[in-house]
Amino acid sequence: MYSIEINKQHALVEFSLDGTIRADEMMRFMNELKAATVSLAGTEMKVLVDVRTFRPASPEVAEMIRQVQANGLEDGVKRVAELVDSQVVALQLNRVARESGTDKILRRFSDAREARDWLIDGIERDVHEAA
Repeated sequence: MYSIEINKQHALVEFSLDGTIRADEMMRFMNELKAATVSLAGTEMKVLVDVRTFRPASPEVAEMIRQVQANGLEDGVKRVAELVDSQVVALQLNRVARESGTDKILRRFSDAREARDWLIDGIERDVHEAA
C-alpha cells in the first residue's frame, strides 16, 4: 500500500510505502508520483519518504524505486528526507540511492517533524536541543 500527498505551498511531496509492494502496485505508484511532481514543475521540490513500515523490496521493485529516484532528480527534486526503521530496508535504499544519484541530496531521519523542518527550512536540530 502507498499514499501520496502534495503540499504546493512548500513544493513538498510526501509519500509512504507500507508493507510489501508488488510490481503492479509500484507501477501505479510511479504514475501517481510522476503526476505529483509534474504538478510542482518549476519549483525547488522536496520529498519526504516514509518507509518505516515498508518491507524489503524484490529486485524488480528495487529497480523501480531507483527509476523513481532518477526521475525525481530529472524533474528538479532538490532534497529528499527518508524515515526508515528497518536496517535491511535502509541498506537496500542506500544502494538504490547511490545507483540513482539521489544519495547526494538525501538525509535520513527518525523524526518526521525534523525531516519536514530540514526539507522546508533547511533547519537541522541539534540532538541535545529540546523539542
